Amino acid sequence: MSTKSAVSNLVAQRKPDHALPGALYSDPDVYRQDLEQIWHKSWIFAGHTFELEKSGQYLSLQIGDYPVAIVRGADKQIRAFHNACRHRGSKVCPQASGKVAKLVCPYHKWTFELDGRLLFAGNMGEDFDKSQHGLKSVHCEVVETYIYVCVADVAPDFSSFRKSLTPFVAPHNLDDCKVAFESNIIEKGNWKLVFENNRECYHCDFTHPELMHSFVDNPSVGGAGGDEDLELKEHWDRCEAAGLPSRLVMDEDGRFRMTRIPLFSGAVSYTMDGKPAVAGRLDTTGEANIGALLYFNYPSTWNHFLGDHALSFRVLPIGPGETMVTTKWIVKKDAQEGVDYDIDRLTKVWLATNDQDRTLVEGAQVGVSSPAYEPGPLSVASEIGVCQFDDWYCKTMLEQLNDTIPLRSVG
Repeated sequence: MSTKSAVSNLVAQRKPDHALPGALYSDPDVYRQDLEQIWHKSWIFAGHTFELEKSGQYLSLQIGDYPVAIVRGADKQIRAFHNACRHRGSKVCPQASGKVAKLVCPYHKWTFELDGRLLFAGNMGEDFDKSQHGLKSVHCEVVETYIYVCVADVAPDFSSFRKSLTPFVAPHNLDDCKVAFESNIIEKGNWKLVFENNRECYHCDFTHPELMHSFVDNPSVGGAGGDEDLELKEHWDRCEAAGLPSRLVMDEDGRFRMTRIPLFSGAVSYTMDGKPAVAGRLDTTGEANIGALLYFNYPSTWNHFLGDHALSFRVLPIGPGETMVTTKWIVKKDAQEGVDYDIDRLTKVWLATNDQDRTLVEGAQVGVSSPAYEPGPLSVASEIGVCQFDDWYCKTMLEQLNDTIPLRSVG
């Protein structure tokens, strides 16, 4: 039996409305197929355009097997490249971020223009054609400062994701923002456990005391109630009257979703007292309490937008049982630390929440790796999001592994 067939059989063993079989979280062959069928074929969130404000600024990330660099060119355009020198493969952009005049390979000093063209390669002879050895391009799209890249030869459609996301995010004016703080943590758990943990708040009351000063898990947003939830409907009506799209939007396969939710008992931000963490606002609607805009896009990101700041989260797999989670706290560009915001107050809730989630994911990874583990039923009241994520994962993998339908486009 081929590896693809074996992994397909494992995926097909999942019972409806149950957690995934344990091997899907730990088996190296499953992880390899996760990379090949999902991570290497999807649009992956890389970072924000305001992190690359000047020509020569770059970000780098590892998407499965592929090191990728995103660079702001001299013409101000943002481009993505395979972060491998065309000589002997050394990383051209060795750091997670930086600023350079040219892209110079640290190994043998091959030098590339910011648009990827090879400018200099020493000792290569008169017949060497520089035009044939530029950096290889990676598909790159930008929507409301969000930079997405895809390492596939042919990228899936991006247009309907762009169309869905833009109205939700545009009022938050991210073009006029900056990263106030960044956190990178390594969770000793499979990337699917990380996302499953994010997609439910069944655990929140017992685990996230800081977050629960402001956040309220609303099952209606997951599909159990919707407009029948009066508080949610009133919140949507008020926000939309102010010009903030709020009602749930998701694609047919559930790969992405956007909606706006009210926060707990008058809270307007993720702080210990529910009051703003940052002076001033991102939006200009005049609506005092806009709650939180939540959006995710599988497999790599979830996001929160509040009145005073926003947070973006990026998930990247490192191995079968290891995942990097990057969190960025986003504030207005002219906001001054120590004047308009205090870093500890701004970051306290989600630094604590991320660490608590890391502990949960790592405990789950140990449990699902046990030969005695048997997947249990998911709560129809509290784990709708987990079920939806697992449904998406299984459907996507089965389609890809069995070569029945191309990977669904992001939109």
